Amino acid sequence: MSNDAMPQDDRGLLLGDGLFETMLARDGVLPDLTLHLDRMAEGCVALGLPFNRAAAEALCREATPATGRFAVRLTLTAGSGGRGLDRPDPPAPRLFARAAPAAPVTTPARVVVATTRRNEGSPASRLKTLSYLDNVLARNEARAAGADEAVMLNNRGELACAAAANLFWLEGGRLFTPRLDCGVLAGITRARLMATHPAEEVAAGVEALHRAEAVFLTNSLIGVRPVSRLGERALEPHALVEGLREALAE
Repeated sequence: MSNDAMPQDDRGLLLGDGLFETMLARDGVLPDLTLHLDRMAEGCVALGLPFNRAAAEALCREATPATGRFAVRLTLTAGSGGRGLDRPDPPAPRLFARAAPAAPVTTPARVVVATTRRNEGSPASRLKTLSYLDNVLARNEARAAGADEAVMLNNRGELACAAAANLFWLEGGRLFTPRLDCGVLAGITRARLMATHPAEEVAAGVEALHRAEAVFLTNSLIGVRPVSRLGERALEPHALVEGLREALAE
């Protein structure tokens, strides 16, 4: 079933059982569609769900307006499953896609460190699942503090990510980012950036950000977004971050 009204017994609605991808569309073109579909396919393997790649691609293309800059979200739920945790056998996933206008983000971000933690022990921490409540709560903390985004630590107190972005910082002229096993989604823009400039994947505490010369965020919609304020600390623009932003710009 595709792009239909959501049944009340859908497992994505009731249990967060499913995956999503959010990708950038520019004037009818989805430049990273293949990479997003690859990641959803890998997520389906991890969750034990079938994936109709051709149908997913068709839905994304149908949802994409011919002109303008849009965020296209592809959602896959585990389908209808009645009451309880057990899926029907076999499951019948439900796919749908929607587009929303997405203006470029041109301002640096103000961030705070959230008290809401990332559960690095959960397989869901490395997948783009429909269970995003921790991210919602972390973002709410940031908004309540007058910030744009929240940095999330994992249960070991290590840096993980932002509520809706990957995290990078520069210290001593070297670029760092949290390791995937810290509870990090393998971001598509993260990978593109690391192919452009070497970055060391590390497990580090929040003190690494306090020492950093620069901090920035990445995702498919914002590209590279510098951080101008971390809590009460102001961060100056940095030439390397600006160079990376330009290199990955539209």
